[in-house]
Amino acid sequence: MYPRLLQPPPKQSFFLFGPRGVGKTAWVRNQFPDALFFDLLDHQTYTQLLAAPQRLGDQIPQGYKGWVVVDEVQRVPELLNEVHRLIESRRLRFVLTGSSARKLRRRGVNLLAGRALTRHMHPLTALELGVDFDLKRALRWGCLPLACTSEKPQDYLNSYAATYLREEVQQEGFVRNIGAFSRFLEAASFSQGSLLNMAAVSRECAVSAKVVEDYFSILEDLLIAVRLPVFTKRAKRRLITHPKFYYFDAGVFQAIRPRGPLDAPEEIHGAALETLFLQEARAINDYKDLGYQLYYWRTATGDEVDFVLYGERGLCAFEVKMARNIRADDLRTLQRFRADFPRAKMRLLYLGDRRWHDRGIEVVPFVDCITHLDQWL
Repeated sequence: MYPRLLQPPPKQSFFLFGPRGVGKTAWVRNQFPDALFFDLLDHQTYTQLLAAPQRLGDQIPQGYKGWVVVDEVQRVPELLNEVHRLIESRRLRFVLTGSSARKLRRRGVNLLAGRALTRHMHPLTALELGVDFDLKRALRWGCLPLACTSEKPQDYLNSYAATYLREEVQQEGFVRNIGAFSRFLEAASFSQGSLLNMAAVSRECAVSAKVVEDYFSILEDLLIAVRLPVFTKRAKRRLITHPKFYYFDAGVFQAIRPRGPLDAPEEIHGAALETLFLQEARAINDYKDLGYQLYYWRTATGDEVDFVLYGERGLCAFEVKMARNIRADDLRTLQRFRADFPRAKMRLLYLGDRRWHDRGIEVVPFVDCITHLDQWL
C-alpha cells in the first residue's frame, strides 16, 4: 500500500468523498485501525440500517470514545440524521466515506450542519508513487491503486468501466435506459479535454439534450468526471463560455474511449496527458489545502491555455504539450495570457528533458513538474 498525502482532521468528524477505487476504505482502515466499522456495501449491514437507521446507535456501545466509520454512507442517506444525533448526544466522532454526493444532495438530507468537515481522495499522485511512478504506464493505465499494482491493468479498467460505470449506475436507479447511458459514456470520451458540444453528444446517443445534461450531472455527482469552467476574471478579451470535460483518471478515460482506424494516437495520448496533469493538480490542491479554483482559458479567436489555477496564493497558468521539442509558436497563447495577466506564473510542460526560461514563461519537463507539483503552484 502506497503512503497517501491525505491527512485526517485530528479530532473532528469528517466526510471523505472520492470515486470508487481510489483507496478510501484502505486508507480509513489504515488510519483508524481500532474504529467501529459499518460497511454499507455489506448486504446484511445495508439492509439492517436501511430498515431502521437508529440501529446504528444501538450497535455502538455506551461509553465508547473511539472513531466510528460508515463506509459508502450515500447508500443510506437517512443515517445522517442518526449520525447528527450521536455527535450531539454522545460526542462520537465519525468518518463518513462516499463515492457519490447525488443521493445526499438530491434528497436534501442532513449534512450535519458544519459538524463534519469535508475531505476528498483522488487517484494516486506521482509524489505518492515515488520511484514507482512511470509516465508511460500512468498515461495508459492511470493511477487508481489497483491499476498501478495489477498485473493485468486492462482487465481491471475494463471491469471498472463495465461493472461500476454501467451496472452500478443502473442499480442505484440513476438512469432507466442503460443502453443509452453506455453510448453516452463512450460519446463523452470523445470530448475529453475539449469543449462540450451537447448537441453532438445528444445526436450520438440518440437521446434529448436534456437527458444528456442529466447524464453529465450524474458523472459529476459520482465524482468520475469534472467540467472545467472558463477563467473570466477581469477578462480583457471575448471568451468562450462552454466548459471543458474530463474523466477523473487517465486510465478510466482510456478504457472508455473507443478506438478505430481513423483515430490518431496523438489525439488520444494528448487528452490523456492533460487528464494526468488535471488529476495531479486536483489532488495536490486538496491534500495541501492550497485553495485554488481550477479553470481553463480560451478566447473567441481560438487562443487557449489548458489550465488556470486561481486563488489567494496567486494565479498560475499551465500549457501541456505532447511534444519532445518546443517551438517559439508553442509559447504564443501563454504570452497572450501573460499580456492580460502580467503577474501570473506561466508554465509550459512538455515531454523533453531540458528546462529553460523564455520571456516570463518557465518551460519544464512534464515529469519534473508533476513529481514536485506543490512547488510549482
